[in-house]
Amino acid sequence: MERHWKTIIEPFKIKSVEPLGFTREDERERVLKDAGYNVFNIPADKVLVDFLTDSGTSAMSSEQWACIMRGDESYAGARSFFIFEKAVRDLTGYRHILPVHQGRAAERILMSVVGGPGKTVLSNSHFDTTRANVEASGANAIDLPVPEALHFDTPGPFKGDMDLKALEAKIRELGAKNIPMVIMTLTNNSLGGQPVSMRNLREVAEICKHYKIPLILDVARFAENAYMIKQREAGYSKRSPREIAKEIFSYGDGCMMSAKKDALVNIGGFLALNDPEWVRGAREVLILGEGFPTYGGLAGRDLEAMARGLEEVLDEDYLAYRIRSVEYLGDGLRKAGVPIVEPPGGHAVYVNAKKFLPHIPPSLFPGQALVCELYRIAGIRAVEIGSLMFGEGSNGNFKPARMELVRLAIPRRVYTQSHIDFVIEVFAEIAKRKDLIRGLRIIESSPRLRHFTARLVPEAA
Repeated sequence: MERHWKTIIEPFKIKSVEPLGFTREDERERVLKDAGYNVFNIPADKVLVDFLTDSGTSAMSSEQWACIMRGDESYAGARSFFIFEKAVRDLTGYRHILPVHQGRAAERILMSVVGGPGKTVLSNSHFDTTRANVEASGANAIDLPVPEALHFDTPGPFKGDMDLKALEAKIRELGAKNIPMVIMTLTNNSLGGQPVSMRNLREVAEICKHYKIPLILDVARFAENAYMIKQREAGYSKRSPREIAKEIFSYGDGCMMSAKKDALVNIGGFLALNDPEWVRGAREVLILGEGFPTYGGLAGRDLEAMARGLEEVLDEDYLAYRIRSVEYLGDGLRKAGVPIVEPPGGHAVYVNAKKFLPHIPPSLFPGQALVCELYRIAGIRAVEIGSLMFGEGSNGNFKPARMELVRLAIPRRVYTQSHIDFVIEVFAEIAKRKDLIRGLRIIESSPRLRHFTARLVPEAA
């Protein structure tokens, strides 16, 4: 009889190490001020534990590094492309595979082909770059999450789902001809990294098919979503993550992926489609902005590493460790009195900054204030997902976001349990003196994706 241990260990051993950025608190205060209280502007060697993003921050395996050495760097028709193409086609079932340098390139290309003024893209939730690329084309981006997605304190198995009634109502209101696509983001990053159920995905696909609207999947974290379906949805417990993933892809008309997440690489992505007309237009845009269609802005070695990563990420031992690691951080924060989006997501824990710092109004960005405090006292870097990222305007015409969250995105195969314990300890310390944290004002920002470049100052005491 096989024993079941309570402790889930890392399903790998460490072969190479990299030093961390230890700093003093007075040094971090200077760094934060110089960065305009925007942690995107902080040099990485001044960061101790980096939870800014899980994108492109994975540790690659020895086999992936072997792929780096084997890469064919021919300009056109490289062997590495065909290895990559086969891996993506075998997994997704889509006919046409276009490599790109990262996910936002796939978004930009797709919106260049099918977006435009007078059109609206519907989604369970657009992430920041997706929304920006939709709107840059002149189209509108509308989110239709299930109502429980915004009930952050209440656990639920599939809070990443789309509101089916709202979807059908919006299609009838706008007219199917004005909706070039529906996007399902798996997992739902903007609202807590919550998974989408197979049932909901299937029903969204049926609605889209009825109205003849293409369904495009944003699959940056497809493997994590597949594993949570295995854990939580009836009828899937005995199926492998790969089998579940293949069913996920079967409901879409195509997908776009930032491979920097669940393909376990530091750069790369792809657009996979069935529609030959969309592919024709996408390939033209690809050549203009990314490169020849068989390399798409990437080196051959990157293509081979992606192909290998798409295989490794579906290993069940890895996924069990990955999901449990995130749950462990959530458990620790909860015990420290820190409110989080329940349950913890697949790639990150989201702190409810609005509830944690109720004395800071949305116009003074409570999420960003907490992000800065994390860095100031301990060198931890996280990211705000709230009114700095998604709010509109400032001062008198300010419109807040629906949530004020701080995302702690955990890089894959990078940190150990002691790093997570340290983060929990820091949060427990902040919780003791949270009433002293001040909000922030914007003094400089760009009209789109302002959270990347904005400069802020603390509100006067």
